[in-house]
Amino acid sequence: MTLDTPLKELPGIGPAKEKALEKLGLQTAADLLSYFPRDYEDRHLYPNIAALPLGVPVCFQAMVAEPFRTSYIRRGMVLTKGRVVDDSGQIELTFFNLPYAGKGLYTGQTFTFYGVVTGEGQRRMMTHPEFHRPGEEEEEIRPVYPLTAGVSGRLMVKLQKQAAACIEQVRETLDEALRKEHSLLSAQEAYRGIHFPSSWENLEEARHRLRFEELFCLSLGLTLLREKREEQEAVPFSKQDLRPFFDALPFALTQAQLRCVQDAAEDLKKTVPMNRLLQGDVGSGKTVVAAACAVLAYENNCQAALMAPTELLAQQHFRTLTELLSGTDLRLGLLTGSLPAAQKRACQQALEAGEIDLVIGTHALLSGPVSFQRLGLVITDEQHRFGVNQRSALAAKSTGHPHVLVMSATPIPRTLALMIYGDLDLSVIDQLPPGRKPVETYLVGQDKRARLYQFIRKQIGLGRQAYLVCPAVSEEDPEGLKAAEQYGAELQERIFPDLRVGIVHGKQKPRDKQAVMEAFAKGEVDLLVATTVIEVGVDVPNASLMVVEDADRFGLSQLHQLRGRVGRGDHQSYCVLVSGNRNPQTRQRLKALCASTDGFAIAEEDLKLRGPGDFFGARQHGLPQLKLASLAGDLRLLHQAQAAAAAVLKEDPGLSKPEHEALHHRLAELFRESGDIFN
Repeated sequence: MTLDTPLKELPGIGPAKEKALEKLGLQTAADLLSYFPRDYEDRHLYPNIAALPLGVPVCFQAMVAEPFRTSYIRRGMVLTKGRVVDDSGQIELTFFNLPYAGKGLYTGQTFTFYGVVTGEGQRRMMTHPEFHRPGEEEEEIRPVYPLTAGVSGRLMVKLQKQAAACIEQVRETLDEALRKEHSLLSAQEAYRGIHFPSSWENLEEARHRLRFEELFCLSLGLTLLREKREEQEAVPFSKQDLRPFFDALPFALTQAQLRCVQDAAEDLKKTVPMNRLLQGDVGSGKTVVAAACAVLAYENNCQAALMAPTELLAQQHFRTLTELLSGTDLRLGLLTGSLPAAQKRACQQALEAGEIDLVIGTHALLSGPVSFQRLGLVITDEQHRFGVNQRSALAAKSTGHPHVLVMSATPIPRTLALMIYGDLDLSVIDQLPPGRKPVETYLVGQDKRARLYQFIRKQIGLGRQAYLVCPAVSEEDPEGLKAAEQYGAELQERIFPDLRVGIVHGKQKPRDKQAVMEAFAKGEVDLLVATTVIEVGVDVPNASLMVVEDADRFGLSQLHQLRGRVGRGDHQSYCVLVSGNRNPQTRQRLKALCASTDGFAIAEEDLKLRGPGDFFGARQHGLPQLKLASLAGDLRLLHQAQAAAAAVLKEDPGLSKPEHEALHHRLAELFRESGDIFN
């Protein structure tokens, strides 16, 4: 067996299992070894029943004292019960809807059991324990892997044991001196230790080595990406007189906006393409910074393109930029998928002829017939909704390498932004324009629903509009959660029959979704019941209330994004988080949001509490995902890995020395979505 052996060649893996394993991204033995456990169970044997602690998973041996009895409680509910004993006490075991569970538990025989004990003294109980005969599966530390339908934990452990034969073939990416300096296990020892730890200390050493390696490779790759960019050439925007643009604006820019314009202007002077991430909370004024950059492109005879993730957002940007740039000579165009064919063609021809200076659009800008006369600046909004490849596709429509400005209202902690957007420089608008009132945020329980409905009615009575966000689309989704379809219908029919209620969610046809959103924007809908599709939405200054149902199901950063939908007009706005969850940590999270309107502070808190997964649900940014390292928890390790990466590149800038061959290969694999960073 080799690292390249397909899993379908292993005994017991037929077409169905092969498909299920593919869902987990597992096709070869190498994939298996790189598929790390998400947790570990402590299976060390307690000496007897009396010594078992309550409320935590425990492992013990006991003898079956009596035959297991099965009784039918009601339709669809079968109960199987029996007792196990040792010299120190007894435990009653219960299985629900598993009538055959007791068949293998023979009276008078001893088994090993694993589960959680409840109750006291002679009334101790355990529900659904795992069990096996002594001598089988006796590892004291049992790995727990992420699974999917058709792949059981038992199958995964069995496959990992088969793949273990290939551990000696794993290539070492870290040289001996580096391992010695940072007290790291070899690659083979680390892979063995993470799947088959001999002790908790051995497991920690294995995890430490693999976390270091992840951060080291990420730091190396990001440095190479940045250097690669510095080899590219762009048109320098040497003419830089923005005074006429600023003077024509009906308001003065904040210090933060001016600083971000200055950052971008400095980049745009260079012959190296700008690659800058502009971060700022919803409503902080990122579009003005983008407009200033478009003016600089125009002054230097270049065209600019702004790409937004939805048609509604593209239209909004078009309206806003038309207003902001009304005091200049820039000619603007709008290009979206739903435009009539003749309008699309006219826009494409004008772009090609250089008769449009700034085009605003959606993915339609990427499609074949769109070409520019001299594209010098690409602006993308809400970067994590565009893959790196899409950003490159738009950039490829330029003759050279265009300057790139990425705007994001998702507040990402600096450490995370540094890693996710490793090839981008960072500017932050960290103050709101004067006159913006902070949104008042409250956490309420399910028992306050009647008062909540009164409050919704009061806001709409004042002539305002409200959003109500649900975590689920329909009741087919996870049970017990508020679902937009059914709840929206109930609100319209039973609670607010006199109000205009609209419903919008991701499963609707884009056309229907857009119609409801437009009606809300025009004030033709009083209450919009929605899923998170409105997270990146249009400005509705008249909306003054955001209600989020089952708020504990959302990340803090996502809740902060949703809250940013209101507070855009002159009226005091409110955000009400509804949650019946009594978990202290969950309540602490939600109260953190009530106490702060600083998106970056909230993002840091979210990173601490939930880890980086919340910021990017899917792998859309094109950079390798971390499997073990945490950017929040491993800051010290991150700094060590960055220093080690810098030292390696100083000694061997192209990683061309024979001892770095395996490392070079590993990086090429990791960064294959970011294009070839080595050529």
